[in-house]
Amino acid sequence: MLELSKFKKLLGLDAADTSKDIPLQFAMDDTQDTILNYCNLTDLPKALETTAYRMAIDLYRNEAPGEETTPLGIVSSITEGDTSTSFKSPTSEFKDHLLKDYKAQLRRFRKVTFR
Repeated sequence: MLELSKFKKLLGLDAADTSKDIPLQFAMDDTQDTILNYCNLTDLPKALETTAYRMAIDLYRNEAPGEETTPLGIVSSITEGDTSTSFKSPTSEFKDHLLKDYKAQLRRFRKVTFR
């Protein structure tokens, strides 16, 4: 089970500051749901907690839940004549990227299900 106080310490946040508790809890819950769904599990194994914290940190820092605006993202194209800059949406690509970075750790715990 992921702990909010530990998550705050890992992010370098003050444990007494509760102003970001909801977005922090969301990042932890979303990460746990992602792991459980990918591995077809009902409970998070103790051996995956460190991986879950790492994923939650990446999710929190890259998607900025709780913020009114999302991060600009990656520049997809630049035009010099009459100056134009286009950005890719960070949230749509990041979710797929997040799971790819941790699949090696998660595969050991994945259960095959037949539906």
